[in-house]
Amino acid sequence: MHFRSGLVALAVISVLGPTPTSAVVCLSKSMTMDEIIEVIGAAPSCERAMKIFQDCQMSTSGDIHLGEAVEKKCEADFLARLKPPRKAAYQREMDSCDRKYRNESGTMYRSFTAFCRAEAAQRYSQRALKSAR
Repeated sequence: MHFRSGLVALAVISVLGPTPTSAVVCLSKSMTMDEIIEVIGAAPSCERAMKIFQDCQMSTSGDIHLGEAVEKKCEADFLARLKPPRKAAYQREMDSCDRKYRNESGTMYRSFTAFCRAEAAQRYSQRALKSAR
């Protein structure tokens, strides 16, 4: 029983204290943050990148890097084609995400910000792909 408690504590420590060299269990295997970012970047779509982010989230400030990878993946679907007024609207939405939790302390709020930004990019991607049909 003591052994099991130790393993649970070790798992919690590895999830709560992510560093570039620490691993988290994601996609049914142990992965470093850099590996997760690579998987997000290699995802076939924005939707799949977001699903990976959701599955691999850490609920800490480490999610900032994962969220940025999702933003980049999703922005490839629309950012270059946005006209200046829509690009400004997108930037306002991203800025709104940045302001939403700026006065909150704790790493979970950095995670919330990362998800807000990734979800905004995902919505723009969905609209762009829908209008392209």
